Amino acid sequence: MYGESDVIRRRVSRLREQADDIRASADKLVAQSEAVPWHGRAAESFRGRMKERATALRSAAEQHDRAADTLAKHLKQVDLLKEQIAEVEARAEVLATDGGLDGFEAPEPGHKDWLEVTLR
Repeated sequence: MYGESDVIRRRVSRLREQADDIRASADKLVAQSEAVPWHGRAAESFRGRMKERATALRSAAEQHDRAADTLAKHLKQVDLLKEQIAEVEARAEVLATDGGLDGFEAPEPGHKDWLEVTLR
């Protein structure tokens, strides 16, 4: 069988969780740097650098979100093709039961070659 839908679904979920965790880390970094009790040019430089790091973290989180979105689209396509394969297999089974597929060599169950089968 092609495309392990449950595995892909879990990966999409994990990517989204990671994105949320990364965003939370960015927020925490900024909050902690703002809470530092010292002042002066070095403190402001430190806070500025932490904000830059937080921006980079948020960018990484967005990349995780985009990867999850792309993988979710792929999952939809995988599920659609698996449904189409199952439909052709079911029609072939009905025709074979009725004796309408003499000499037909069926592909392996769930194989993508079912998408190439044309049935009357």
